[in-house]
Amino acid sequence: MKTFEHRSIVPGSAEQVMAFYATRNAPTKLTPPPIFFQINDDRRRSIKDGELEFTLWFGPIPFRWLSRHEPGSSEHSFIDRMLTGPMATWVHEHIVRDVPRGVEIIDRIQIAHKPGIAGVFTRLFFDGFPLRLLFIFRQMATRAAVRRIAERPAL
Repeated sequence: MKTFEHRSIVPGSAEQVMAFYATRNAPTKLTPPPIFFQINDDRRRSIKDGELEFTLWFGPIPFRWLSRHEPGSSEHSFIDRMLTGPMATWVHEHIVRDVPRGVEIIDRIQIAHKPGIAGVFTRLFFDGFPLRLLFIFRQMATRAAVRRIAERPAL
């Protein structure tokens, strides 16, 4: 098993980032083209409690997942743990914390690939450089979403 970690700073607050993550369409906004994110069944009561069944489409190739969302290591964190899916192990902790320049987002993922042809595909799509590109995209998408949240008029 290996650990992947990506850190980014976005303007805003931890509350704004967590509010974005809590929206139903956040996974879609955080998925870069040409990948298509399809929710099959959403049994989450919050981003820290429940299960989400989805498919990631890489063109005609589907990767089905069932993940459980649970509390993370701090108030502004949560874990999505793959229960079934393309990898042997995928445990993604989203850690959000206020820093002087805005919000630091730490994405820490424990990854283990399955043996055989399944592992070849997951190494191509969910590891190394492609995974780094995914999180650069996610940083830009989060920045844009938090900006929209901050610009909303107060009620």
